[in-house]
Amino acid sequence: MALIPFDDRDGFIWLDGQMKPWREAQLHVLSHALHYASAVFEGERCYAGNIFRLRDHTNRLIESGRILGFELGWTADQIDAACDAVVRANGLTEAYVRPIAWRGAEEMGVGAKATKIHLAIATWEWGAYFGVEQRMKGVRLDMAKWRRPAPDTAPTASKAAGLYMIGTMSKHAAMDAGFDDAFMLDHKGDLAEATGANAFFVMADGAIHTPTPTCFLDGITRRTVMALARKRQMQVVERVIGVEELARASEVFLAGTAAEVTPVACIGECHFTPGEITRTLMQDYMALTKMSPVAVMQRVG
Repeated sequence: MALIPFDDRDGFIWLDGQMKPWREAQLHVLSHALHYASAVFEGERCYAGNIFRLRDHTNRLIESGRILGFELGWTADQIDAACDAVVRANGLTEAYVRPIAWRGAEEMGVGAKATKIHLAIATWEWGAYFGVEQRMKGVRLDMAKWRRPAPDTAPTASKAAGLYMIGTMSKHAAMDAGFDDAFMLDHKGDLAEATGANAFFVMADGAIHTPTPTCFLDGITRRTVMALARKRQMQVVERVIGVEELARASEVFLAGTAAEVTPVACIGECHFTPGEITRTLMQDYMALTKMSPVAVMQRVG
């Protein structure tokens, strides 16, 4: 099936306060963000017309911009309203939503305080993943050669565009080797995350262990899954996890906006059997996405 390029589609994109026809939402080739990665973004999912945990994503977008040294110029309420408006304008109910903010073309060079900050919000159809039984087969991850950078070498607490370059490189290498994705270590050589999703490991003690996010995002889906697990009286442990501990994990799963809750069949040469903990949290998460925003807050905060 031929891919539909993202610059040539029908629909609307919200750009700097206006709803633009899709093909007219453009930026100049000398925009600072294109050359220096001065951009932050979010990935959001819309289920049954409701954007899941929208305010959490908006708050993170605003904070990511501040970490990179700029203010977006729109309030959280305005950004939330724009996200909802662009979903409605495109007539979607099951969708992916992509807000992105970046430095414009007023100044070129490492120093760019005079640049205007732009904000765009796009959305496109994104239906449900495979059914539970198909997903329970798990994805296969290769070990990436690139590592997540130390927090004193990159703005790792932000969802900054430049931080994803090594993720793309790692995923492409993994796919070339016959895997679905790659798993990345942190700068110290301990377990970190997949290229675009946080990771959880069920260990011999029966608890769910997850790496402490010291140099990668403490994902919104990650926090949601941890809350769901604790609702079921499952023990969740955040700690440094050495790579040698992979062999002692019985179940492994990923959590992220795009991945939702996805079982893992292997990481490199270590194989796992997706089991009841993974299945339960997958089903709980899927049920949560069908709830109203108010119900979601009441359940997981």
